[in-house]
Amino acid sequence: MSPKVNFSMKKKESEYPKEFLEYIKLIKNKRAKIVIDHIIQNGYITTEELEKKYNYKHAPRAARDVRETGIPLITYSIKSEDQKSIAAYKFGDLSKLQRSRIGGRVVFPKEFKTKLYSSAKHKCQICNGDFEERYLQVDHRVPYEVAGDTSHAERNIKDFMLLCGSCNRVKSWSCEHCGNWHEDKNEDACLSCYWGNPDNYNHIALNNIRRIDVQWSNEEVDFYDQLKDVASKNKISLPEMIKKIISKMETKK
Repeated sequence: MSPKVNFSMKKKESEYPKEFLEYIKLIKNKRAKIVIDHIIQNGYITTEELEKKYNYKHAPRAARDVRETGIPLITYSIKSEDQKSIAAYKFGDLSKLQRSRIGGRVVFPKEFKTKLYSSAKHKCQICNGDFEERYLQVDHRVPYEVAGDTSHAERNIKDFMLLCGSCNRVKSWSCEHCGNWHEDKNEDACLSCYWGNPDNYNHIALNNIRRIDVQWSNEEVDFYDQLKDVASKNKISLPEMIKKIISKMETKK
């Protein structure tokens, strides 16, 4: 269901800055344009509307498309008609419009991705899973929203990483809920974060958290199944059991 409309949020198109209205005519990204047009007409757009009306099941990705055009977007909570809490998006301070981002993200040449794929040894750099090149996505270590993009001539392979679709979505959600993303936009904070440098970090989205993503494959799967059985018999989760095993190893030293 659609949420109750707050008419105070609505604006007539003529009330938007002329510079902004001229700018959005230049935007070619279809998904971003749909979100922008909907907000202009209704004052906001909800995750529910993105999924049911436009069939966009990953709402943060649609919102990110808008932000990548340089248009400030605010995420907030709203109640649907059945009183469930859902997320919604509306324009932020349009005086902070970043016209230099009209092109959004630059498409990476195949040669660049292939070089990165070889450097990453065919693995997602978060979960360490093996993937064919086509299933991995080029990702900025420092999010585009924080540092923007560089020209093809200036690109350094060290500034990028390859992620599988699942890890890329998790990273997107975490980054988009990080204070550094919205406020400070400090590149060093991103590079010392797990999502920017999983091999050498001291926080996750500014929180004092550590994590390890491990995959078992081929003959290793039998060992995983044994661990899972032991965890089940002890009525604890597998991650909790692995922590206990490591803790006991440290105690014996």
